[in-house]
Amino acid sequence: MPRQDKEELLTLIKFNINNKFVKQSGLCLLTFALVSTALMAQEGGLSVAAPGRLFPFYIYRGFHSRDNHFAPSGWMGDYGDVRFDDHWQLKGDTSGKTVIRISYSAEAKQGAGWAGMYWQNPANNWGNRPGGINLNGARKLVFKARGEKGGEVVDEFKVGGISGDYADSGTAASGPITLTKQWKEFAINLEGQELSSITGGFCWTANRDSNPNGAVFYLDDIRYE
Repeated sequence: MPRQDKEELLTLIKFNINNKFVKQSGLCLLTFALVSTALMAQEGGLSVAAPGRLFPFYIYRGFHSRDNHFAPSGWMGDYGDVRFDDHWQLKGDTSGKTVIRISYSAEAKQGAGWAGMYWQNPANNWGNRPGGINLNGARKLVFKARGEKGGEVVDEFKVGGISGDYADSGTAASGPITLTKQWKEFAINLEGQELSSITGGFCWTANRDSNPNGAVFYLDDIRYE
């Protein structure tokens, strides 16, 4: 919203609050507070979306963090090739910080030639029941990733894309991405996406052709901003 329009809106609300009739209504004061907070948040870089939704909105901040949302329950393809550890501590790190470690063996145990995983809400929701989270207001999904050796290829990192009776309202992706041994921050652009109902909060996929000897990679600080 242009600055002039924001100032006009706040002036109008203040005028109404000063009116003798609406002074008696706490609702008007609450409305002014909420609208003011939202407009100031936009100015300061703190995004405000669906009612009560503040960003950053984390999928993974650390093992059992209270800030975590969605469940890593949607295993796909050659799920038998995947080992998942969300309380891994890297060697030499004495901070106690945990990260996600994913090992993909590329053995094609289910015969698919690829594997992947969705973080879902609620767990194991493939669009067959309600549960989508309203994330409107998010501009991007940000995460850190690195490979164990370097050269690991992730076909796709993705937001949304779950179909069914309660399908995701939007979807966006980035990839393929070749990882290095150093941590790097990546972002999936969500500008223009309808995010009012997201069940598949985050997803990755990898295939055997790109990783014939398998791949081990790490993820951290997965969040909507």
